[in-house]
Amino acid sequence: MNVLVVTGTGTEIGKTVTTAAVAAAAVRAGRSVAVLKPAQTGLAPGEPGDADDVVRLAGPAVTPLELGRYPEPLAPGTAAARAGLPPVRPAQVAEAAEKLAASHDLVLVEGAGGLLVHFDARGSTLADAARLLGAPVLVVAQAGLGTLNSVQLTAEALRARGLVQAGVVIGSWPREPGLAERCNVGDLPKVAGAALVGAVPAGAGGLDGAAFRARAARWLGPELGGTWDGAEFARGVG
Repeated sequence: MNVLVVTGTGTEIGKTVTTAAVAAAAVRAGRSVAVLKPAQTGLAPGEPGDADDVVRLAGPAVTPLELGRYPEPLAPGTAAARAGLPPVRPAQVAEAAEKLAASHDLVLVEGAGGLLVHFDARGSTLADAARLLGAPVLVVAQAGLGTLNSVQLTAEALRARGLVQAGVVIGSWPREPGLAERCNVGDLPKVAGAALVGAVPAGAGGLDGAAFRARAARWLGPELGGTWDGAEFARGVG
């Protein structure tokens, strides 16, 4: 089963755009791809969600699936309780991903916020779903100051649960990186205990689909189906 769980060290850090880039690179390589969004918050019914954004960027060949939607922009468990709607459970996520994996070469499961954001009142998380699936977890991180602590905490949480980290991707690399961003390129793999496997440029989500798909593989390392060279990138910003 080829499932990759995508989490972040927080919100608004480029997780959806990174998911779209991985999807686009896989489609370009001739693979069938599905994206699963367990819980979408902060949107009304009918509004385009994260899974729709992935399709917009990666192309209509990607199969989207959303399990739960809640109108308030809160953690999924809180948003579900306030809306009086049933929460999404890790077992539901695992079951949906397994069904998609039966007919797709790659299934990307994109979480909401960080790894340990609660799905329900029991404190269930994306990490629980990843454990049920036995799937590796890709961590999307910020580029600048404060990211090292968040990445290390996420990595320690993964290791404590026996989960495999698939690497770290910088979700929004600035056009003019400052000292903190440049230093973090070398420090992120150290605190994560895993390789830096990509850097998505800031503003990539604003590209039209054709331009995004043409460039996506350049932002990702070979581990994610791309051509990005981490050593060359580090030399260029050092």
